[in-house]
Amino acid sequence: MKRISSNLQHTDMQYALRRQESRLNGVNNQMASQRRIQDLRDDPLAAGHAVRYQSYLARLDRFERNAKTLTDQFKVAEGFMNQSLQVMQRVRELAVQGANGTLTPGDLKNIAPEIDELLKELVLNANATGPDGVRVFAGTKSFTEPFETVLGDVDGAGNPMIRQVRYNGSVDPKNVEIDELSYARADTSGSRTFWAERQSLFSEVDATAYQVREDTAIEVDGISVPLAAGDNVYAIIAKINDSGAAVKASLDPVTNGLNLETTDARQLWLKDASGGDVLSSLGLVKAGQRPPYNLADSVRVSGGSIFDAVIAFRDALLSGDQEAVGGKVLGALDGSIDSLATRLAEIGSRYERTQATVARLETQTLNATGAESREADLDFTKAMTDLKMYEYTQQAALSTAAKLYSSTLLNYLQ
Repeated sequence: MKRISSNLQHTDMQYALRRQESRLNGVNNQMASQRRIQDLRDDPLAAGHAVRYQSYLARLDRFERNAKTLTDQFKVAEGFMNQSLQVMQRVRELAVQGANGTLTPGDLKNIAPEIDELLKELVLNANATGPDGVRVFAGTKSFTEPFETVLGDVDGAGNPMIRQVRYNGSVDPKNVEIDELSYARADTSGSRTFWAERQSLFSEVDATAYQVREDTAIEVDGISVPLAAGDNVYAIIAKINDSGAAVKASLDPVTNGLNLETTDARQLWLKDASGGDVLSSLGLVKAGQRPPYNLADSVRVSGGSIFDAVIAFRDALLSGDQEAVGGKVLGALDGSIDSLATRLAEIGSRYERTQATVARLETQTLNATGAESREADLDFTKAMTDLKMYEYTQQAALSTAAKLYSSTLLNYLQ
């Protein structure tokens, strides 16, 4: 029940005017922000959907940025790898020329300086830095120079030359999320990219009576392999082969030692877990040292890097060993080219995948943007119609109020 009083007319008029101004202000705010929902109470269900769409769009934007960054990194890596492949083609061309049997030892020695310069170019490519300042082939050690050269005297040379190239990067995986729970590998490990042959390790320690003393783990090529107390060498071999590492383990039929061989051209990394001594007890690594140059002195190793193949070629030229040039050196160079071409195809495949991912994410972004727009964006035609209607209604209300309060002080004085 309303109480009839002299103030009722004034109160109702002020309420109607304030309500009309509120509606007009709401439409103006909607048009200024181009959004239909200004507060959650405007449309709770649509507001909830819009928030979910906005969250999804933010994730899509992050995934697209990640994929585009990977695309740029793969293009940079591909450029340096392709240049290295061209260098190796030139090295092989000189090897074929040196192995044809018509050159004298002096002629072979004259080829060696060019091979040494090409070797330096290979090291320069392997230590390349991308436009973002990150080392391209260092694995997860983004700002560490991946390859270190060791200089020394070489027979037949008048100045110090590169005797060894050592890898200081890592083999740990670096994955980047490019979709919901979907990852792409971003690292390009130099120990794989610039390796020429499969690496094999042959231990000379009899492992037939060995048993693991306590629960521990070993790391094989960056993958942790858990071991249980009481495991013998056959259980260790089975667990290594089932770990997913690109390594095949076996027991040597002559020495009964543990043999390891990579399944493709790469440098093998071995490490005991903290406090463990399985690999050192089996005679494969030195206790307390970091891979990859922690192999035990008694281990026989086969398989080298691209740099090892080029260094062997240069040294054979300096010594005039034409038989070595036409034999194992040429074979190692062929293996180097094949391995580098394989890695180049692999990086190209990653590039194509990220390109396809970017195209898919762009389509998803358009679809999600359309869905979010449908829920929360403003219908300008309706908003403009409402705005004009509210303005007309407000003017009518103000006109009515003016007529109701037409009496003034002058009327009273009369």
